[in-house]
Amino acid sequence: MPRFYCTAPLASGLALSLPPGAARHVQVLRLQPGDAITLFNGEGGEFEATVTRMGRSDVEVEVGAHHAIEREAHRSVHLLVGITANERMDWLVEKATEMGVASITPLVAERSVLKLKGERADKKRAHWQAVAVAACEQCGRNRVPPVHAPLVLAEIVRRFPWLRHVFADGGYAGDKLRHALRRIGKWTVKIVKRSDTAKGFVVLPRRWVVERTLAWLNRNRRLAKDFEQTLASATAWLFIASIQLFTRRIAKLGNYAR
Repeated sequence: MPRFYCTAPLASGLALSLPPGAARHVQVLRLQPGDAITLFNGEGGEFEATVTRMGRSDVEVEVGAHHAIEREAHRSVHLLVGITANERMDWLVEKATEMGVASITPLVAERSVLKLKGERADKKRAHWQAVAVAACEQCGRNRVPPVHAPLVLAEIVRRFPWLRHVFADGGYAGDKLRHALRRIGKWTVKIVKRSDTAKGFVVLPRRWVVERTLAWLNRNRRLAKDFEQTLASATAWLFIASIQLFTRRIAKLGNYAR
């Protein structure tokens, strides 16, 4: 059954005209009076509805029974992601929404390819929010994750003051990473290296965290087999792999809770 996001208040027995976006979508699907649809407004659950009239640019429906169906993760995951160029950000918002994130906050970093300010930033945010709405209509979610206004990394430090430590592989040894982190927050860096004297497999403090993280990420076939042409594209795929990882872990926690 086709699903549509409706910003208007919904109640059983109510007759209403769909918002322009939903009405246009109904017309594109060539639905007719008497056809059944599903409506949701992001406040929880979904409503049965029936098309009662098809106009040139407006569609009227009668709202039916409410179903208190929730398809959200047991724990909220808030995604903070660097802004990627071109259509990759659209794809990332779409997939993150389908995988169940509770909110999405784009980040503007020093070397971000896409720089957004003023009216352009507002238009991009509205566009990404529309992508999230469309993803909810397709995947069955009844709560639309908000796409927040882009933030610079310094703002992230203010909002997440509990962030203190960064663990990194030996490839990040040296002063470059330390100096970069010092400019944006009071973070400490611990480089975890394998001992040159160790023979065979030896569990070293925190080394397993780094290696386990790399192993989890490389379960994503694209990261393991393909190499991206740009840093922005590679970063986007790392975020997607991380979302998949967190979603699996959240699902397992939910099963244990039952």
